[in-house]
Amino acid sequence: MDPLQFIISILLFLILFFGIGFILNMLLKTTWLPGLILYPIVVLLIVSEVPLGAYFTAPGQSLAHLGEQLTSLLMVDYVILSAGFIGALLSGLSIQMLRARGYRMF
Repeated sequence: MDPLQFIISILLFLILFFGIGFILNMLLKTTWLPGLILYPIVVLLIVSEVPLGAYFTAPGQSLAHLGEQLTSLLMVDYVILSAGFIGALLSGLSIQMLRARGYRMF
């Protein structure tokens, strides 16, 4: 992967998940929903080729396939996905900080 493309991918995932998490935190009035629940589902959809419903109908096979897919990722992929997770966590921290300082959102 080109180094410039790698840096842009990191920034894109960080900003994308920060923005989505911030908006969801404001609308749903939660703090950690995007980071703890929604982000793993998004990563599951990005990494796995198995439909989401298969995790409920055939969990053993689906989780085995997910494990294979996760182990086949490159370090670059892990760094990019980690940047998205950091963005989701930063959105929760920023909402928490804004609420502590008296800002009311929606």
